Amino acid sequence: MSMPPPNVTGRLHMGHAMFVTLQDIMTRYARMCNRPTLWLPGTDHAGIATQMVVEKVLEGQGRSRQDIGREAFTQEVWKWKEQYGGFISQQMRSLGASCDWSRERFTLDTQLSDAVLEAFVRLHDKGLIYRGNYLVNWAPKLQTAVSDLEVEYSEEAGYLYFFKYCVADSEEYLPVATTRPETILGDTAVAVHPEDARYKHLIGKQCLVPFVNRRITIIADEYVDREFGTGALKITPAHDPNDYEIGKRHGLEVINIMNNDGTLNANAGDYCDLDRAEARTKLWADLEAANMTLKKEDYTVRVPRSQRGGEIVEPLVREQWFVRMQPLAQPALQAVREGDIKIVPERFEKIYNRWLENIRDWCISRQLWWGHRIPVYYVFPNQESADASETGRCDDYVVAKSADDAMQKAQLQYGNDVVLRQEQDVLDTWFSSGLWPFSTLGWPQTDPPTSDLAKFYPTTVMETGHDILFFWVARMVMMGLEFTGQVPFSTIYLHGLVRDEQGRKMSKTLGNVVDPLDVIQKYGTDALRFTLATGTTAGQDLNLSEERLLSSRNFTNKLWNAGKFILFNLEQLDEEEWSGLAQADFSSPGALHQLPLPERWVLSALHQVIDRSSTAHERHDFGDAGRMLYDFCWGEFADWYIEAAKARLYGQDPQAALQTRQVLVYVFDSLLKLAHPFMPFITEELWQAMPHQGDALISAPWPSSSGPVDTGALQQFEALQSVVRSIRNARAEYGVELGRKIPATICVAADNTREALQQEAAVVCLLAKVDSEALAFDASTSKSNGSSGEQDSSITVVVQEGLEWRLAVRALDSHPACLRIAGLFDAKKEQQRLEKQQVKLEKDLQGLQGRLKNPKFVQNAKPEVVKEAQQAALEGEQKLAQIQQKMQQIAHLL
Repeated sequence: MSMPPPNVTGRLHMGHAMFVTLQDIMTRYARMCNRPTLWLPGTDHAGIATQMVVEKVLEGQGRSRQDIGREAFTQEVWKWKEQYGGFISQQMRSLGASCDWSRERFTLDTQLSDAVLEAFVRLHDKGLIYRGNYLVNWAPKLQTAVSDLEVEYSEEAGYLYFFKYCVADSEEYLPVATTRPETILGDTAVAVHPEDARYKHLIGKQCLVPFVNRRITIIADEYVDREFGTGALKITPAHDPNDYEIGKRHGLEVINIMNNDGTLNANAGDYCDLDRAEARTKLWADLEAANMTLKKEDYTVRVPRSQRGGEIVEPLVREQWFVRMQPLAQPALQAVREGDIKIVPERFEKIYNRWLENIRDWCISRQLWWGHRIPVYYVFPNQESADASETGRCDDYVVAKSADDAMQKAQLQYGNDVVLRQEQDVLDTWFSSGLWPFSTLGWPQTDPPTSDLAKFYPTTVMETGHDILFFWVARMVMMGLEFTGQVPFSTIYLHGLVRDEQGRKMSKTLGNVVDPLDVIQKYGTDALRFTLATGTTAGQDLNLSEERLLSSRNFTNKLWNAGKFILFNLEQLDEEEWSGLAQADFSSPGALHQLPLPERWVLSALHQVIDRSSTAHERHDFGDAGRMLYDFCWGEFADWYIEAAKARLYGQDPQAALQTRQVLVYVFDSLLKLAHPFMPFITEELWQAMPHQGDALISAPWPSSSGPVDTGALQQFEALQSVVRSIRNARAEYGVELGRKIPATICVAADNTREALQQEAAVVCLLAKVDSEALAFDASTSKSNGSSGEQDSSITVVVQEGLEWRLAVRALDSHPACLRIAGLFDAKKEQQRLEKQQVKLEKDLQGLQGRLKNPKFVQNAKPEVVKEAQQAALEGEQKLAQIQQKMQQIAHLL
């Protein structure tokens, strides 16, 4: 598995914490299952982000990259990388990332750079890379094209400008609305909907572009929204992606009015050299002065901003290098369609397919100095012509992996006196990261057969956020199939975004960014990891809350306290006994036969959890695996078995105590192994302190599956739990003092269950605070003998069919029955409390019944209101009956 390479400039955020957690869970599980496992880490050179950081450093020194030149600037960036570039890796290690750090890769490493050159040359030789003019996202301040992923759209207050587009040779005008009036100067058409009756008569006529008086045609296109603005749309193919597509359909001229720095060029006439914002203000003022405006309305504008610099991104037509994507997309579509790649969750297959089916050519050139320089060499006939070229470009060029190779190619094709100039642009960062799954394993070198590429490619799974399914994951699939003939991974696992408690995306603007390092400081790394892994399912966003984190921290505390309890009970053991516990194994058939009920129950429940947890891991359902672990560890093991174990640990039978210690150690050892992928730090520390086999938990074997399960023990202990719960509830209901032990008779119809509970009488007494000398078991129940609590002067609680218990009042000697439970609770006070409840319930019930008996209410009220009243009345009758039954039982005690 390849780690998605974070930017070398990065600082740990919750997205990193999420992917590190999930990938580490996968890795630790696979390793413990004894599968050959390689989780390969690395970082991305992050062209724009890194160049910006170093430029700011230079600016602070009173220098610029232009001052020092390309070579010196690149050296400065490498120095910065060596000093600060490992910071993000160290932070990921602190999260417990158990990858092979000795193999850490960087996208500008020599071997990976060679892979980039190889890929570019191969694609170009196949005619899949070309140079052309196309609309790109242009960042004027950064002076480079940026990818779609690096453009963030924000809803901002702006205006919708309504103005007159004068129809040529006519007194008529066409009303048009726009959010960017400065682009009027680049218009080459006005479009209306072909079925719009308002403007149908104008189709084919011409308009005059204000202030430049260029004639443009009024065209018909179904793209136009008749409800937006005036229903007439100005078309500026050079400065809007939708207009660009309309322009291609109608063969419109593409007029660029903007320079690289965001100022207007000579095509803008009198507005030349004005900044785009200044030009907007001046142009609108001039339109007003010329009586060509209609109105200006407040309007919320969707503004594209650079993710890196925050500046408004400008759609511009620029000469760039592109990859033809359609031939690469078809095999990638087929791979998912035929099941060679599985996407988890499955619903993202539609999104993946839709993007690839409508894919556009990929702009891969960036106007930067930091990155993989494009291996294109322009061929000039002599030095003079090379020096005369302002851009360093010409029509003739060769593509080669090195300057020497390029010279050989150029001389063969153009003669020996040629002069070469390498392309100034670098490749989009996503180009190198698209090769990541195989370039990091040594591609294009495929020998020897024992190489990492031969052993680990194709990789097993690619785990990453669903927001980069197109930008990165789909490109890796296309590149992998193109260059290796194999899919790069068999499973794509997509996690959701980590949002704040209110479900909002974390952003500095909102001030709701949660720093993982702060969370770790407060709650611990294990708690953060467990929260991220179990708080959601694949593809779903996670709302991170203090409550979730606190619950996870409490779970780690529960695990720690369980370990302390077990170690406390092992303190007096000698070395031989300690080693014997490390050998305890109950995973083989027949291992449960001679054990007491609580031990058979907890081992059976454990073996079921192991099987279910393993299945959940195999289907990448980490949330389910974690929640099963949580429920068993907290519910069954800590709350029930550890408490039940005290009866034998502190009893008089040494053999029984030894048996219990063996089960405790075995179960806890298995629990630590199940929890280790989620919580590596606390589990490793506890495991090292316990009797164990092996050197480290990280390399210990995963618990064996298909362990023995005693279904009878599961049912019988469930009956014991039900009895204990009902006794505890009754104690609380009748206000019995916490420490006071009570008498009880447990009536069980089934012989085997009754015998099992009788054998565990000590456990029942311990957990329910029952007086061991006043605990009795009976085969008859109120149902079987026709008696009731009222008839035999006892308080009876039905636990389940064939199982009940009662506070026996029936005299076993000559003393009155009431003396047997005198003092357990204040019967008179309880009776008074119940009488108050009875009065209130009767009053409420009388009101409800009165409404329901009123024909007007039943006929006129809404059906759901009548139904709600009927339900409330039914519940009131049931509660009243319960209170009256309790009052009858207590009456016998007065």
